[in-house]
Amino acid sequence: MATFPVVNMENLNGEERPATMEIIKDACENWGFFELVNHGIAPEFLDTVERLTKEHYKRTMEQRFKEMVASKGLDSVQSEISDLDWESTFFLRHLPESNISEIPDLENEYRKVMKEFASQLEKLAGQLLDLLCENLGLEKGYLKKAFYGSKGPTFGTKVSNYPPCPKPDLIKGLRAHTDAGGIILLFQDDKVSGLQLLKGEEWVDVPPMRHSIVINIGDQLEVITNGKYKSVLHRVIAQTDGTRMSIASFYNPGSDAVIYPAPALVEKEESKDLYPKFVFEDYMKLYVGVKFEAKEPRFEAFKNMENTAKLDPIATA
Repeated sequence: MATFPVVNMENLNGEERPATMEIIKDACENWGFFELVNHGIAPEFLDTVERLTKEHYKRTMEQRFKEMVASKGLDSVQSEISDLDWESTFFLRHLPESNISEIPDLENEYRKVMKEFASQLEKLAGQLLDLLCENLGLEKGYLKKAFYGSKGPTFGTKVSNYPPCPKPDLIKGLRAHTDAGGIILLFQDDKVSGLQLLKGEEWVDVPPMRHSIVINIGDQLEVITNGKYKSVLHRVIAQTDGTRMSIASFYNPGSDAVIYPAPALVEKEESKDLYPKFVFEDYMKLYVGVKFEAKEPRFEAFKNMENTAKLDPIATA
């Protein structure tokens, strides 16, 4: 098995740039994931984000999670649980409007730090999208523009903790799925592992690395690249020891952005798109109900709608 792709962003500024761009290209085409180091977010700042996130979990969420486990009898299950994830989460919205000030139980220092963290991740997402444009042969800014919609992109963070699980063979930390959105930036625990991706027929660990940011491709980038880059199934395996922290930030298209394959990436000789055209919000409405199912039927559903519209434009007007 090839080594998990790690991208040193400092190497983009010198003679190693071509080789580094090739690592990114290969990762996007063959892995759907890669890990960034020297990405410009200060290690000391990441340590603060981690410390405050873990303190917040201990202070406000750990007891609630234990009570939920007890109420559902999850600590003594005998057969596989297929409709529940062993995780404790809360969500922050950053764009188009932040809701950080409205989230209960957050201490002021944590609010301030998470706001700054989101700002730095947003900048990093923009850099990455331009690097992807360069590799794809798209004009600079194409992907950002494709994500824009009328109010800019949507951007939010899922803060998760995966406590020790007594039956990790029966309950997943997070069931296998692809991410619906654009590009995902993950700051994960470097001591407690658990994140895996499906490469071919094999589940591969995404290695915990101190101060790294893990990047993965969402469904929208698969559509825009006409399948050149693919979102891949990934999951979290619950562990018996240690609580795993995961802060996943989703840089997604605006709710009314119209998503379709970039014309420059549609093979001329085929003269057809492999993927449908749709409004991102409509995709999300479908995704919510079928997140843990295969992605292909989601794309097919929108292709069928497209074909129906072409056959009977009056019926869909």
